Amino acid sequence: MNTKRVIFLLQEFWVPAVVLLGIFLYLALNFNNQKTLAVYIAWAFTLLGSFQLFQDTFHSILKKHFALDYIAILAIAVSLYTGEYLVALILALMIASGRNLESYAANKARESLTKLTERIPDKVILWEKDHPGQEARVKEIQKGMEIFIKKGEVIPLDGNLVSQSAFLDESSLTGEAQFVEKVEGDQVFSGTINMGSPLALKVTRTEENSTYNKIIELVKSAQEEKSPLVRLADKYSTYFTVITLALAGLALFTSNFDLTRALAVLAIATPCPLIIATPIALLGGVNAAAKGRIIVKRLASIELLSRINMLVLDKTGTITIGKPKLKNLQILSNSLNKKQVLAVASALERNSLHPLAKAVVDFAKGAKAKTLHAKDVEQIVGKGISGFVEGQRYTLAKLKHEQGMAIALSSKGKDLAIFEFEDEIKADSKDVIRHFKKQGIDLLILTGDKRQEAEKLIQSLGGGLDYKAEYKPEDKLEEVNKLKKEGKVIAMVGDGINDAPALAASDVGIVFSNEEQTAASEAADVVFLGGEFSSIGKTHTIAKQTIKIAKQSILGGIGLSLVGMFFAAFGFIPPIIGAILQEVIDVTVIINAIRASRIKV
Repeated sequence: MNTKRVIFLLQEFWVPAVVLLGIFLYLALNFNNQKTLAVYIAWAFTLLGSFQLFQDTFHSILKKHFALDYIAILAIAVSLYTGEYLVALILALMIASGRNLESYAANKARESLTKLTERIPDKVILWEKDHPGQEARVKEIQKGMEIFIKKGEVIPLDGNLVSQSAFLDESSLTGEAQFVEKVEGDQVFSGTINMGSPLALKVTRTEENSTYNKIIELVKSAQEEKSPLVRLADKYSTYFTVITLALAGLALFTSNFDLTRALAVLAIATPCPLIIATPIALLGGVNAAAKGRIIVKRLASIELLSRINMLVLDKTGTITIGKPKLKNLQILSNSLNKKQVLAVASALERNSLHPLAKAVVDFAKGAKAKTLHAKDVEQIVGKGISGFVEGQRYTLAKLKHEQGMAIALSSKGKDLAIFEFEDEIKADSKDVIRHFKKQGIDLLILTGDKRQEAEKLIQSLGGGLDYKAEYKPEDKLEEVNKLKKEGKVIAMVGDGINDAPALAASDVGIVFSNEEQTAASEAADVVFLGGEFSSIGKTHTIAKQTIKIAKQSILGGIGLSLVGMFFAAFGFIPPIIGAILQEVIDVTVIINAIRASRIKV
């Protein structure tokens, strides 16, 4: 174990470590007959180990929330009152260990918005007198100022286009895979990427009022409203506490009010196995998921995912691959054959960053088309791309009145070929959707794509799915919040910035992540480090099996405690043996809970 790991563990678990030291000090002082100092040590280290317990219990009383912690408080108080100091120290150690483990589990991977905010540059070049000028901080840019954006850069502020034309990737906001062409005067949004020539824009909103910053604020707000990890054991707290107090009362009644008899009952009843069962099992479930390249960032998500009743899905990059592929090439002229068409189109598109261009180039390589070179290539605003290949001018332009993705290669006013593209659905999408339908879980697709594209997707998935199309980030967030108010426990799966607010607001936010999609993962609770749609079903199965194991551990701990408490109530088990027996129950519960790490799907 490296030094950094040791330091981290000491920071996380220093309280139980100190209490353990207190136990050794207490035993050493007693061995050397320093009874008075041993008592002071016992009081000090017991109070240190149980301080957080007392504090949390006080707050729960104020909130009128009933929890298992009351038994632990009572057991410690009786131990100190009756002079059973070793029992008190052992109880404090168990409580501190359990609570620190629970805290560690709940905070194992704290969410942050670092990547969301870092995506936007903090400096930008000013556009002065029709030329790039000096560099300035983005937060200092005021409305009406003009800025210069290079090719491939993220646009930091909203504005109106000053340049004649621009080619933008708006997928981070809309989710659509196609790039968008803008002309002079059009509105440009922060968070989008300049995929064409350098451009200039006139700022219409400052940084704090920008579209991208509003999305970040929506994510922050949604994350702050997330529910904390709820201990499964608290569901049984009322019954267990009543039975414990009844047995403690029975012990007093049958022993002429001997407090040590009642203390033995309370020592065994101290609910450490119940408290630690959940985080141990959850950590095991997280480990099992990690083996399948599934990263669970928020442990409460395991419990929530096990009982979802609605799955909300984004379209592009989630159900579909997110990268258009050439599905059909229709040759319209005898002047060029298929390989010649591909060679010309590939020459025009080779230096373009447009996803359709990449699809053409990749297809041409696969078809082993001849490598040609284009000259004088230029973007034609609102149409496409044009250039000379082997002395002849060709144009690739988006087809009008076409519902899907299609472009035409033309020359001298005549169409030579039509390229048809599609964003294929992932191979395992149908099986996963069938899995959730069998589980009785409702499904809803939320997409920023056009309605026609959404309907085509539904048909390809076999129909019978609800969908909402042309949804902006704030629309998705509003829809998720509305469904939650209707009592839905929601898991949402997405992959882009446009999904981030809704992901953060969902009970469980899930993303497919890769090197190009790091920001959305910061708003999510679960991250898939691969594109397999089947990961959704696997994670759901792991969550259900993990919670099943956690409940087995809790109920097993309760059962063993009840047996021990019964014998203690009739004087068969003294307090110190009761405390040790509780440790044995702890180990039993932990061993069972660890089984969650071996879940295979």
